[in-house]
Amino acid sequence: MNSTPRGPALFVADAAALDFLNSIATPVDEPVDWIDDGNGWLDWLKQSGWVEDEILQRLQAQAMPGELETVAAQARSLREWFRGFVLKYKGQPLEASALTELEALNRLLERDEKYTQITLQDGDTPKLAWELKRRWRSPDSLLLPLGEVLAQFVSEEDFTNVKCCEGPSCTLMFVDHTRGRKRRWCSMAVCGNRAKAAAHRERQKKVIDA
Repeated sequence: MNSTPRGPALFVADAAALDFLNSIATPVDEPVDWIDDGNGWLDWLKQSGWVEDEILQRLQAQAMPGELETVAAQARSLREWFRGFVLKYKGQPLEASALTELEALNRLLERDEKYTQITLQDGDTPKLAWELKRRWRSPDSLLLPLGEVLAQFVSEEDFTNVKCCEGPSCTLMFVDHTRGRKRRWCSMAVCGNRAKAAAHRERQKKVIDA
């Protein structure tokens, strides 16, 4: 898809799970998919900060030919499945009955391998602390932090505040955490300014036509 240069990924949703949905968007005129191949998937994860650079580099080095492409395709499939779920329930409280539709996400979470380690906590006086770690056995384990983010979102976020940008051609979604819940745009710098410019042109046209 990406004849259009990717550029920096968009993180404007005020919710990590929706930033993942926004990894495909139309920032100007042409749609851009930041995870349309294996390298794009790794680059998007790096920008998101969900996975340490060292882990990404190691998994990239050990990946078999085509393996990262396969994982990127799985990430895209998960993205579109979750988009359908969010669009179905946005703007209303998420009921407990929605659990039956989250089986695919629970199956992904079942694959996780986490463990704890005693480490030294940084500070003026280092002290012992426990730290949760994950076994990154293969490139498909890169889907695990994604599953965790989506699970946290459906468990903790108020779906009443989930919105789509009102920009005519914009596909971005966000959670409205503003006071009064009056946010309308993915970004005032993009769609907000476009709307202001369009409203100004309309006012000017009315003056001329008057």
